[in-house]
Amino acid sequence: MTSNRETTIIRIVDMHTAGEPVRIVEAGYPPLAGNTILEKRRDAQTRFDHLRTMLMLEPRGHDGMYGVIPTEPCAAGADLAVLFTHQEGYSTMCGHATIAIGRWAVDTGRVARVDGKARFGLEAPCGVIQVDVETDEAGVTRVAFESVESFASALDRTVEVPGRGPVHVDIAFGGAFYAILPASRIGLSLMETPLAELVQAATAITEAIRANGPIVHPTEPDLGFLYGTILTDDVALGMHGGQPSYNLCIFADGQIDRSPTGSGVTARIALAAAKDEMTVGDSCEIRGVSGEGFVGTLAAMNGAGLDAVSRVRVAGQAWYSGRSEMIGEPGDRFGAGFTLPRRLAELDTPV
Repeated sequence: MTSNRETTIIRIVDMHTAGEPVRIVEAGYPPLAGNTILEKRRDAQTRFDHLRTMLMLEPRGHDGMYGVIPTEPCAAGADLAVLFTHQEGYSTMCGHATIAIGRWAVDTGRVARVDGKARFGLEAPCGVIQVDVETDEAGVTRVAFESVESFASALDRTVEVPGRGPVHVDIAFGGAFYAILPASRIGLSLMETPLAELVQAATAITEAIRANGPIVHPTEPDLGFLYGTILTDDVALGMHGGQPSYNLCIFADGQIDRSPTGSGVTARIALAAAKDEMTVGDSCEIRGVSGEGFVGTLAAMNGAGLDAVSRVRVAGQAWYSGRSEMIGEPGDRFGAGFTLPRRLAELDTPV
């Protein structure tokens, strides 16, 4: 909560990538302790989570807000480092935010641009990502990043979903773990079924998988959790004939990604590579619920099937939407934000 003695002021810039918000902290957030990015992430969770909730939740944010906390890099090859935040907690990777950070880093002079181009290493909790920023003569900036090593961790896994019975899903890692399946597999249409019904189904699948046992990352325990579920259309990424593929990503605690989800695009392409549906150099535009898309390209691949390890290049654009100061005053009951209750009886009303 906000201190009884001090007003909290955090300066932020708001951006969006394909309609998905990105709130970047520019000043006012305390330094983080730790010798690795994951230690800094744990420090943020332990000591400063009230600042995350202040920035993400109402009345300063909303249940679809997403954020970035810049910090000092720890890893070799990293020029900048960031933590990713949302309404429930902290992510390990975020592609749409990485695209926004790319533009912001160049525009603010944190990364130098030479002849309209810049390339830098961005350290995220999942590892160091190479980011390319290019501004054309008309002043339009495009950003692309190359993912960390990505892979399929389960193919055609069966999970028992309450109300739906056995459901077959694939699980893939693109900086975060996702369950991936076409909406048609559970009797829904990605394009025609009401959004609320798709969200309910995806959330139920996520919860069922989380309850079914742990997700294991091969080297980093902190990365071993299911971030969300991606429902797709039936367009094959490697044989799309120029058609875009659409998907809907529901992550964290039922949060809807307005963008195609950069780490989700990475996971989908790594999955397609593991299934031998894409080869190096293949690309596909993937669009989200806003209708805007990212272009994903299979940049490199070694191995096959569940042993395949891929790197994926994801490209898109980010835009500015505002700059402001977030203020938490002493005595403000909502200084650390709040979420709407499911029913009024759950209100934590002060005496």
